[in-house]
Amino acid sequence: MSKTKLILFGAVLIPMVIALSECLNTKKAPDPRGKDYAGSASCVSCHKSISESYLHTAHFISSQPADSATIQGDFGKGHNEITYNPHATVVMDKRKSGFYQIAYHDGKKGESGKFDIVFGGVKGQTYAYWLANELFQLPVSHVSNAQKWINSPGYQNSDPDFERMITSQCLGCHMSYAKVVPGKLPLFVQNPEGFDRATMIYNIDCERCHGPAEEHVEFQTANPTVKEAKYIATYRSLTREQKISMCAVCHSGANNVMLKPTFGFKPGDTLSKYMKIVPANLSADYKDIDVHGDQTGMLATSKCFISTNMSCATCHNTHQNERDKQVLFAARCMSCHTKSSDHECKLSGKLPPALLTSNCIDCHMPAFASKLIVAGKSGAMVHTHHIAVYPEETKKILKYLKLPAGNTR
Repeated sequence: MSKTKLILFGAVLIPMVIALSECLNTKKAPDPRGKDYAGSASCVSCHKSISESYLHTAHFISSQPADSATIQGDFGKGHNEITYNPHATVVMDKRKSGFYQIAYHDGKKGESGKFDIVFGGVKGQTYAYWLANELFQLPVSHVSNAQKWINSPGYQNSDPDFERMITSQCLGCHMSYAKVVPGKLPLFVQNPEGFDRATMIYNIDCERCHGPAEEHVEFQTANPTVKEAKYIATYRSLTREQKISMCAVCHSGANNVMLKPTFGFKPGDTLSKYMKIVPANLSADYKDIDVHGDQTGMLATSKCFISTNMSCATCHNTHQNERDKQVLFAARCMSCHTKSSDHECKLSGKLPPALLTSNCIDCHMPAFASKLIVAGKSGAMVHTHHIAVYPEETKKILKYLKLPAGNTR
């Protein structure tokens, strides 16, 4: 073979070998959280049914990239704008390059932001846009049950605001991970937080609640006959305080003093290393704790919690979508509140059995309007986690059945 042909042959062969080696290389990309993490895709082969059911839970849709499949609101003309005052409106606009919120002042185009990230999807959604490496909340959110655009929670109604920064405290409850880096736009606050987009892991994934799984996956793959979970945090292995802390990372309110990002929190960790929980100034009816935020704080004030060893998982199966399944939750109440126990409902015998076993939640954990998620003059209705006797709720049921109120305590 001539020298020229040899050079040409090598020029063709070498790229082919490189391309083929890359095709055959099935090694997964490293998890941005570190080598101890396997990634949720590694869980599917052994936990297929759990993985499939989890896709429909609120935890899984806590954050997603924004696109036509994930944004709930209506972009049709006549349904795609909200008015702040006679001079200012925000229009939700669908374009080839994506979805946008655009402010108009006296008809002239003003600030705008692209729908980049969707947060939530059960009670409602709010949205974020990128500016350099920093995230900002868009001024308009969406309420699911009312199917309407609203001014984002906590914003003033007088003018659209595109300048609310999203911090690691926000992302820590809606994402599994995002590497925190210095912000590039110190325009609004000193030392702003930025995020490395390439490291973002959307939703709350398996390892956010079970901890790093690489060693677990390697062991169980090599030892398929071993049914006991090794090298992974299981819920039943934790103390009650550790179980509550796992949920309190995100369900203990928005007023906590953050000490460091909670992305590093693992099952069994001490929560006080990550945040200082600020207890609410409780009123007699506990209604000053917003029903949307501090579920663990409200639960801790409940007699059910104080007098038993219950935890969040006593009532919630986080692997399943159990939204609005009142009878299911009532059955879990009745597992403790039986006739043979001293926890029997005081209305037992007064109410028809079918009603008694299906209305525990409406009566003892009624839905109140959130002060944070507000559509117009009313907030989204969310069940309180302060389990108690609510005389007004009891009266509603008795009045409906035309029964005397009597003593319900």
